[in-house]
Amino acid sequence: MKLCVVIPVYNHEHAIGHVVSAIRQLALPVVLVDDGSTPACAAVLDELALQAGVTLSRHEINQGKGAAVMTGMRLAAELGYTHALQIDSDGQHDIADLPPVIALAQQHPEAIIAGYPVYDESVPRSRLYGRYATHIWVWINTLSLRIKDSMCGLRVYPLAPTLALINRVHIGLRMDFDAEILVRLDWRNVPIINVPVHVSYPIDGVSHFDLWRDNVLISVMHTRLFFGMLPRLPALLWRLVTGRAAMRRA
Repeated sequence: MKLCVVIPVYNHEHAIGHVVSAIRQLALPVVLVDDGSTPACAAVLDELALQAGVTLSRHEINQGKGAAVMTGMRLAAELGYTHALQIDSDGQHDIADLPPVIALAQQHPEAIIAGYPVYDESVPRSRLYGRYATHIWVWINTLSLRIKDSMCGLRVYPLAPTLALINRVHIGLRMDFDAEILVRLDWRNVPIINVPVHVSYPIDGVSHFDLWRDNVLISVMHTRLFFGMLPRLPALLWRLVTGRAAMRRA
């Protein structure tokens, strides 16, 4: 297993330096993807890319978080990495959570290690409760509770099955990416292991969630997945039945 950290960045110049510094203290290689940031942020990223162990790729125009993550995954594979740890650039994730997450990935290299958030007091209640609409649709579209949280931006992907998926199927390019890719990988029987991770709200106070655009994209994504789930219904039901039978035998 050869792992790097992939960080999509869009105008988080005040936080990204702290995030990269903490990750590099763990001796983890970093792939930064500048998703069309302002010159101020781009300059910070250029400085970070001078460090050993940091690679920078750049979108000239903003394409969305999902597009940036997929660019980072493809670059990671080109650089010889087998796994990518996705983390957000705004400082909301606790870097102290990374060693146990990585250890779990090393024990289960075939699986996605998907973080589910343990929030502190900084989380806005509207965001906390609003996530459940997506969770419910994900549970419907997988006929399971295998995905505990589909929106957390901290997870480890095995690159081979993930790239096989994104090179064949259109995945949402913006905030719809995180949920859609987990559902589609679950449909392909890629194991998903859920792990708690600590989340606080951004240290630079910047959120790029667009209330109207991203909610529309997420709604369209859930509709697309629902109609994609229907022809898979027999296989998902069989998986549900056999899984319960295995649990009873255990």
